[in-house]
This record gives sequence, structure tokens and C-alpha cells, in this order.
Amino acid sequence: MPVRKSRKANGKANGHAILGKANGADVYPFRVGRSRTGLGIFATAPIKKGKFIVEYVGPILSNKECETVENKYLFEVNARWTIDGSSRKNVARYINHSCRGNSDVYINGHRIKIRAIKNIEPGQEITYDYGKDHFNAYIKPHGCKCDKCLAKRAKERAEARAANARKKKRLARKLAQSAAGRSQSPQ
Repeated sequence: MPVRKSRKANGKANGHAILGKANGADVYPFRVGRSRTGLGIFATAPIKKGKFIVEYVGPILSNKECETVENKYLFEVNARWTIDGSSRKNVARYINHSCRGNSDVYINGHRIKIRAIKNIEPGQEITYDYGKDHFNAYIKPHGCKCDKCLAKRAKERAEARAANARKKKRLARKLAQSAAGRSQSPQ
């Protein structure tokens, strides 16, 4: 049976990008805060395209061991290994799904790192696409709440309302024409 390896922090940064120091403490370019879907990560400083943001950390488990673990913070590294990111020390677990995220995941060995794929402004939520498997298992049953999908559903609802209004108008016109036709017909 493989031995569980613990994820060693990435230097002093603990797997996060550091902006600098304030009062002796590290300052990160993001904060955890309330989002539409629960907790999320929000930029506190501009993050340039291509910059490292955070590392997804946790114990490395074999995929066989993962079958017994019940949590939604499992991140598959490859066909053999998975990282259990359920620890609250793993700040990357708070990054939410978006069908068109502003960051992306890249895997280097057994390390999962997240970097910006667009310039991210302060106050913007940091998101990435979780992939089809996770989307179908956890997100699709409740409906995706990313900006793109919310806008798409709002547009579909508006189109449906407009179609219903047109249908009612046609029906009212037909009823008026048939009533007018009956009143003009000789008895």
C-alpha cells in the first residue's frame, strides 16, 4: 500500500503568490470572501496574465484511496494520483468554477498550480473551469452560477417571455377577428 505523502508548502509563501510584507506578515494578491456560490477568492491587487496565483495543496492519495474519501475537494493529478484539498489551509479550494474563468490550472509533476490567463482587476473573483466530469457531477444538477451561464439563462427567459407575449397578441388578434367576422355575418 502506498504511503501517504503530505504536501510540503511552497517555501515561505505556503503555496501562494506574495505581494510583499506588511507589519512582518506576507501580503497576498487575493482574499477569501463571500461570492454568489458560497466562499470565493477575490483579487486585492492587479494580477497580470500568466502570473502564478496559488498552489492547490493537500495530501497526495492514490486513486484507489480516493474511492473511500467523500469530499468534493479531490483534484486528480493523473490516472494514478489525486490531491485531497479538503484542508482549510488549502486556500485554492475556494476558487470557484466559471465556464469562462480568468485563471487556469497547470500540473507540474505532482503539483497543481493556478495562474492567471487574463489580467485580473482588484475586486474580481478568481475562477477557473473545473472540467466536464466535476461539472456534470456537482454543478449541473443545481445549475451553473457563473456570469456567462446566468446571462445565458436570463437571455433565454427574456426570449421565452417575448415569445409568449407574441403568442398572446396573435391569439387576441385572432379572437378579435373571429368576433368581428361573426358580428358582420348575416343571420
